[in-house]
Amino acid sequence: MSDFNSYLPSDLPVPAFHGLLLGAISPRPIAFASTIDKDGNVNLSPFSFFNVFGANPPTLIFSPARRVRDNTTKHTLENVKEVGEVVINMVSYSMVEQMSLSSTEYDKGVNEFIKAGFTPITSDIVAPPRVLESPAQFECVVKQIIETGTDGGAGNLIICEVKKMHINKAVLDKEGKIDPQLIDLVARMGGNYYVRASGDAIFEVAKPLSTKGIGVDALPDSIKNSKYLSGNTLGKLGNVEKIPTIEEIEEVEFKGLTEEEKEMIRSVFPNEEAQHKTAEEYAQEGKVMQAWAALLS
Repeated sequence: MSDFNSYLPSDLPVPAFHGLLLGAISPRPIAFASTIDKDGNVNLSPFSFFNVFGANPPTLIFSPARRVRDNTTKHTLENVKEVGEVVINMVSYSMVEQMSLSSTEYDKGVNEFIKAGFTPITSDIVAPPRVLESPAQFECVVKQIIETGTDGGAGNLIICEVKKMHINKAVLDKEGKIDPQLIDLVARMGGNYYVRASGDAIFEVAKPLSTKGIGVDALPDSIKNSKYLSGNTLGKLGNVEKIPTIEEIEEVEFKGLTEEEKEMIRSVFPNEEAQHKTAEEYAQEGKVMQAWAALLS
């Protein structure tokens, strides 16, 4: 019996397939898009079909999809067709409830800045205003709109070029880089769920070495086939240039330790299970050399 439920798009009603897509392709960053129509009416609306797709030129794409229920289009799409400019504001946790309120389908001409209680600030280059409460704002011109279909649920890819970026100084570290804990972004999940990208939700993964890691396939069979080591741990162990020697491990890990402490680390494990479980614990803590030390002891 298969472990998977498998569907062709034609197997399910569009709303059901749409729900599975949003639940599976998560989390999705949110483009909080402010636009303006030819008469000067401002609109503010969030879209989670969104990401960055290039840095030179800096390119963002978001998609106000056609409504599934009645195949109508969003005011944002209509506005950028009239005035080809948009400000994409990022959404932090402190503003998520107001952002959600702004997604209410108010009548055309209603200003969601006012409805949701946000503060508009004049952009430097484009006509739509920026959201003061947003920690990062991108003034963009619309380069192209690609319609993926004409039925309910079809996307409209709005390809934007960033003309100016604004970052709140409060979210920068001492080196002028964005601190993920300080910017405290949120992203969209399926249904009514969101995720907060801060605290324990944020973790680091070491990038593959420029000299190339040995790979999982090069690990000893006893390690590669261990029932106690997770796939993540195998990935970390395979991201080394070569399997370290005991001497290399001790040179790194024993620095500053007393002889008694060194002997405790060198202690022999009673069996392979204990050895591998200890290595797994070390790897989960990001201590790859200690994991190797346990495996090679």
